[in-house]
Amino acid sequence: MGKPTGFKEFPRQTDSETAPLERLKHWREFKIHGDDKERRTQGARCMDCGTPFCHTGHIVSGMASGCPINNLIPEWNDLIFRGRWHEALDRLHKTNNFPEFTGRVCPAPCEGSCVLGVIKPPVTIKNNECAIIDKGWEEGWVTPRVPAARTGKKVAVVGSGPAGLAAADQLNQAGHLVTVFEREDRVGGLLMYGIPNMKLDKERVVQRRVDLLTAEGVVFKTGVAIGRDAEWTPARLRSDFDAVILCCGATLGRDLPIEGRDAKGVHLAMEFLTENTRYQLDHKFDGTTPALNATGKDVVVIGGGDTGTDCVGTSLRHGCKSVVQLEIMPMPPEERAADNPWPEWPKVYKMDYGQEEAAAVQGGDPRQYLVQTKRFIKDANGDLSGLEICEIEWTKDAQGRFAPKEKAGSARVIPAQLVLLAMGFLGPEQEIIRQFDLETDARTNVKADHGTFTTSVPGIFAAGDMRRGQSLVVWAINEGRGAARECDRFLMGYTNLP
Repeated sequence: MGKPTGFKEFPRQTDSETAPLERLKHWREFKIHGDDKERRTQGARCMDCGTPFCHTGHIVSGMASGCPINNLIPEWNDLIFRGRWHEALDRLHKTNNFPEFTGRVCPAPCEGSCVLGVIKPPVTIKNNECAIIDKGWEEGWVTPRVPAARTGKKVAVVGSGPAGLAAADQLNQAGHLVTVFEREDRVGGLLMYGIPNMKLDKERVVQRRVDLLTAEGVVFKTGVAIGRDAEWTPARLRSDFDAVILCCGATLGRDLPIEGRDAKGVHLAMEFLTENTRYQLDHKFDGTTPALNATGKDVVVIGGGDTGTDCVGTSLRHGCKSVVQLEIMPMPPEERAADNPWPEWPKVYKMDYGQEEAAAVQGGDPRQYLVQTKRFIKDANGDLSGLEICEIEWTKDAQGRFAPKEKAGSARVIPAQLVLLAMGFLGPEQEIIRQFDLETDARTNVKADHGTFTTSVPGIFAAGDMRRGQSLVVWAINEGRGAARECDRFLMGYTNLP
């Protein structure tokens, strides 16, 4: 695929970015695509590797290796190299309903398993994907596809995140009448309120796709919380629709119930990120900040991952006094460790956009590793004033399990007027599960096997984080597509959905 000797001739060149100090002045996306010539050069680096691990989508050592939606990566890399952009878009849409989302926010497990990555920096798969779909929108190639015929079957999809949107798109194209219920005031779920605008533009990117789905016949009802809404009850969904797909996400954030947790100024990360994005959209990004803000404050983010990074970037845009990010795990190595071989996801040290911005402002990476919070400190008014933290080491307990142990004499106090808890998610909210009378697994997720997505109640399907637990946007698309396929089979007795 691509140019046979391209991987030897051309170095990896990722998309450029607006300089950190400049992009901190606004909420706009900061990635800048290379021109067509540069993208064709990067497509030329795709090897004729024989077995393209990039699109396998296997789970290796508990993590994705290759693309979970099996994108036809070598094919569209080759088409980019040859300048056949429209065909590349057709191949991309074969497996991915929303490449403009994954091309911006996916951590790219495909690149972690790229064969070229064994000996050289991998192909810029994520950038190539984003360039294809953005060019498709710019050229007017992405247009509404209204189904030629309708089956008369009605499906309710609860939740409009990536899993719900993927399921709705697939079922609508199969000819069913699809209604998507969303409890927030805007469609998109995690895509709308869980990811900041500088990573994924809400009006130009997310809403554009929602508008396309609407033009194709999908009906969206916002401000409807199934299970709490008096009009739209689970019983009514089951009576009014022929099938229901639940894609409500894993929205129960992990808390930190230690001394001082009731201090004013300690918040779950998603509360902070959601309120900020809603406010910015309502106020047209006018330069003001919401009531829950980091302006002038010492901010401590507890936890890593994408959510922690987003909290760092958002706090800096609010004009925080300082920002520190605490990680309980050790600092990753610069290169793959011996127990983390290719094609596993590479667990290596990297600076994401938020850390780069913090370094530009503060002079260094804001992360502190192997640190645990002992208590929140509050003043006489109950306001947060600081944290007592300590250094830890991981040792085995009596049962042979690794557990954190405080290093003697390492306790210290750091200032903080805002703490954001970004320690992951425990699972889905349980009320709607109880009202549908569904079985759950040991992790409180809806019990439904991958591949069938069928719950303990006939005609009710579950997909995305609600079924598999906290995961990636690309896995949610995989699950939404899979649930749509099995729902179609349930309704029609067969399915032609991929």
